[in-house]
Amino acid sequence: MAATQVFRHALGNLNRIWRGIAAPFAEDDKQPAFSPELSEEDARHLRNLIKQCLEGRGGEVSARGHAARLGRLYLGLDDRGRQRFLQILAQDFPADHTRLCDAAAKLCAAQKESDYLAAEEHLRSLLTSPRLRLLKHFNALPQGIKFLIDLRADLLRWTPEDPWLKSLDRELCQLLATWFDIGFLELRRITWDSPAALLEKLIAYEAVHEIHSWEDLRNRLESDRRCYAFFHPAMPEEPLIFIEVALVEGLAGSIQELLDPQAPVADPEEADTAIFYSISNAQKGLRGISFGDFLIKQVVDDLRHDLPGLKSFATLSPIPGLRPWLEKALSTAETDTTLSRLQQALDRAAEILGTPSSLAAVIDTSDWWANEEVVNLLREPLEVQCLRYFHESRADGFPLDPVERFHLGNGARIEMLNWLGDISPKGMKQSCGLMVNYLYRLEDIEKNHEAFAGERRIVTSKKLKSRLEPLEGDKGGGLRRLWKGRA
Repeated sequence: MAATQVFRHALGNLNRIWRGIAAPFAEDDKQPAFSPELSEEDARHLRNLIKQCLEGRGGEVSARGHAARLGRLYLGLDDRGRQRFLQILAQDFPADHTRLCDAAAKLCAAQKESDYLAAEEHLRSLLTSPRLRLLKHFNALPQGIKFLIDLRADLLRWTPEDPWLKSLDRELCQLLATWFDIGFLELRRITWDSPAALLEKLIAYEAVHEIHSWEDLRNRLESDRRCYAFFHPAMPEEPLIFIEVALVEGLAGSIQELLDPQAPVADPEEADTAIFYSISNAQKGLRGISFGDFLIKQVVDDLRHDLPGLKSFATLSPIPGLRPWLEKALSTAETDTTLSRLQQALDRAAEILGTPSSLAAVIDTSDWWANEEVVNLLREPLEVQCLRYFHESRADGFPLDPVERFHLGNGARIEMLNWLGDISPKGMKQSCGLMVNYLYRLEDIEKNHEAFAGERRIVTSKKLKSRLEPLEGDKGGGLRRLWKGRA
């Protein structure tokens, strides 16, 4: 089942559940159904409905009914209508700017401690905007939290162009962060015996390595595999984030071999290594609320308890930004000798394959990786550029690659490059087929985390460091700058 099908099914259930809650508060309303795009007349009526909900007449039951009604109206809108709905909520119901300024002035002018504390409390109450109070009403509705998560997923699509929506998003994100504190979450192992509806969601939400069939899913839940997810009490059948683990001997270097459904099932008791090969955030509306670091730590604890023979914990990870970065670097390079060597290798590979002499043309050639001569030409220069990419940083000093930031921030180190670790079309599009192992050495996790978070140090294995050091003097200058101060 595709993710859109799962989403539509959930919306249908939500509409049915909320219909009964909203019905008593719509009896006297003669307004016809809203147009999907939310016309100007509908927008005026929407503002009145929001005001009714915020007035609180009839107490919590009334507010709950009005919220259910507004929620059902939102679900009936198309993309344009939902965007307009959120813009009205953001622009027409923010915190009162004038009252905030007055309250802030009183806080600054307070002389007595009691006056200061009273002014502080008053200011804090004014910071809870009407739009935020409205959103909080959904917490009391069945599946209301899930509705807000999906509403935020919509919101995130439009925030880059709209400062008002960005402001609304910050408020909603903070609200969700308080509800999804790690202390509220439950770690559960998912098996082939888990409810079918939950297994369907794994197929729909898998974001790293697509699950192609039920057979594929069953293979990922065999005895030499593990799958864990975090759940929230208000969403007991909705995974927030899940991680897939393979129990193997030694580091795994190929995702195709790891997921081969024809491979024999190994004895988990004989495994010495747990490979985390996929971490998927299942709820787009929880972006920016981090669970992954806690998930890995809890999974490691669970695995160590169940399988004391495990000695190593590592990932087999994609490198999602490598190829776009490399294409840009090749297009702008002038005197970088390592890039020149890669271009020369691409020129020769293109002759052999009969393609134009560009990275895209060569890497997009079907089965180029089966040509031994081409492989021998490209491997070294591509791996060198991958190492350079890992040391490229954003303006804040952290690495460009999001997967690298995640694992180094959790205390892992870059352990090994895996040439042709992912020969799927997606693997070629992301990273020219390269993958990487991040190693979690339990005794080094805290030290590595502090080095990365505090000093922006990129911790690598000795073997990879030895490959970087000879390149320090490269006349292109890039690696010398990147390597300085790194570990």
